[in-house]
Amino acid sequence: DLDIYSEIEGLLIGSGMSRNLILGLGDTLTLISPKGSQTPFGTTPRIKSYPITGVFNIGMSEYDSNFVYMPLKEAQKYFSKKDKVNTIEIFLDNPEELDPTLIKVREIVDGVGYVSTWKEQNKTFFTALEVERDLMFIIVSLIVLVAGLNIISSLIMLVKDKNSDIAILRTIGASKSSIIRIFFISGSSIGVAGTTFGVIIGVIFCKNIDTIRLFISKITGTELFSPEMYYLAKLPAEIDNYELLSVVTMALSFSILASIYPSWKASKIDPVEVLRNE
Repeated sequence: DLDIYSEIEGLLIGSGMSRNLILGLGDTLTLISPKGSQTPFGTTPRIKSYPITGVFNIGMSEYDSNFVYMPLKEAQKYFSKKDKVNTIEIFLDNPEELDPTLIKVREIVDGVGYVSTWKEQNKTFFTALEVERDLMFIIVSLIVLVAGLNIISSLIMLVKDKNSDIAILRTIGASKSSIIRIFFISGSSIGVAGTTFGVIIGVIFCKNIDTIRLFISKITGTELFSPEMYYLAKLPAEIDNYELLSVVTMALSFSILASIYPSWKASKIDPVEVLRNE
C-alpha cells in the first residue's frame, strides 16, 4: 500500500533495481535530473540524495528494475512542479469497467489531456500474445490430428491381426453392427483414456509450472524464463475452462471419427474368404 509512504521522505525502489545496484533499506540513492537550474554557464543538473524506505516486488521486470516511487509533494519539489503533475493514473477494481470508465474520463479531459489505457500502452505485447495463442491452438490441433491418425493406423493393424477372430464371430452369428461396435468402442476408449490422462497431466503442470521451472533451472544450472527477457518474474498460469473444454471436445471428436473407418473396414471382412485362406 503506497499510501503508507505518502508522508515519508524517502524512496521505494524495485527488487530488480535493489539487486542490480546492491541497495537495501536504509541505504541512500542519489537522483540526478538534467533539467536543473539555469546559470550563466548553462543548465546545472538537479542532484539530491534520498534514503531508501522500502523495496517493492511487482513481478514484472520492467517495473522492478526501472521504477522509483517517492511522495508526490517531494517529487513536485524535486522537479520544480508546485501543485502540478504530468500523469494521473486511475486504477479499477473490475477490469470489465474499463471501457465505460474510459468514455467518462475522455469526456472530462477532452481537449485538455490525452487518455490511454493499459491495453493501448502495451499494444505490441498483447498483439504478440494473441499471435502466440493462435499458434498454440494450431499446434495443439496438429498434435491431436496426429494422435487421431495413430488411432486409425493402430485399429487397422488390429483388424488385420484379428481377421480370423472376426471371421469366427461372423460365422457364429455376430452381425456387422456388432463388429463395428466392438472396434468403435475400442478406438473411442483409447481416445477417452488419452484425453483424460492428458487433462490430468496438463492441470498438474499448470498448477505447478513455476515450481517445475525452478526445479529444471536448479538441476541444469540455467535460468529458464529470464525476467529480463520476458518482463515477468515467474511463469503465469491460469486454467481457462472454456479453452480446456474446447481442447477436450476436439480431442474426443478426433478419436471418435478416427475409429469409424477401421470399424467399418472390420465389418466388411468376408468370413468365408478368411477361413478358406486359413
